[in-house]
Amino acid sequence: MPVFETASLILIIVALAAYLLGSVPFGLVWSKVFGLGDLRKIGSGNIGATNVLRTGNKPAAFLTLVCDSGKAAAAVLTARAMIGNDAGQVAGLFAVLGHLYPVWLKFKGGKGVATFLGGLLGLSFPVGIAACGIWLVTALISRISSLSALVSAALAPLAAYLLGYPQLIALLVILAALIWFKHSTNISRILAGTESRIGSKKKD
Repeated sequence: MPVFETASLILIIVALAAYLLGSVPFGLVWSKVFGLGDLRKIGSGNIGATNVLRTGNKPAAFLTLVCDSGKAAAAVLTARAMIGNDAGQVAGLFAVLGHLYPVWLKFKGGKGVATFLGGLLGLSFPVGIAACGIWLVTALISRISSLSALVSAALAPLAAYLLGYPQLIALLVILAALIWFKHSTNISRILAGTESRIGSKKKD
């Protein structure tokens, strides 16, 4: 568990700021910029980079991926530099919560994978790289984006332990639980053998 030394009021302010930053729906922003229409009516209806890619616009998907991961990394790095490690962890959690449940979209957000990985890279670059590597290897083997996310999130706490970052384990367990919850329909399709694969335009 992290050691919380910062005053509660400051951590509340950090949480609010990180939530608002995390809630910016970059998938919708870039889809509008590129004239792709309402992303919520395309493919799976998700606002993340995977669904943007289904439009066939790779630059828009790449920018969504960079921005969704970057907003969490920015929240973590800023909070940690200005306040401390405990604030960094709070920022990481609430940036992901903002993406999952954005106030601007009636709390109907994305599934949090890119935001999770970006925040983790900010919290611990080695653990973040390990989680990204797990995602990539699983994707290369399975060709299923959702499965890659689930495996990466599940193994991130173990990676933190093995790489010497035990203070991150509690946070990563919470984030993994959130990601698995948001992927409940994907899990059902994976078990049924009907989950779409990377490159498909079907629902994820």
